[in-house]
Amino acid sequence: MGRIGIPELLIILTIIILIFGANRLPEIGRGIGKGIRNFKDATKDEGQEKS
Repeated sequence: MGRIGIPELLIILTIIILIFGANRLPEIGRGIGKGIRNFKDATKDEGQEKS
């Protein structure tokens, strides 16, 4: 209980494709990737400033 399996992931992916469309998924993925990269860089910079 509480674990997400393959069927649940497929349902979620299908819903995302229906909402955003297959053409926009790479753009959304790029945006999320850039956001994660910026967050990692910011936290790394904070750690170096405190040292």
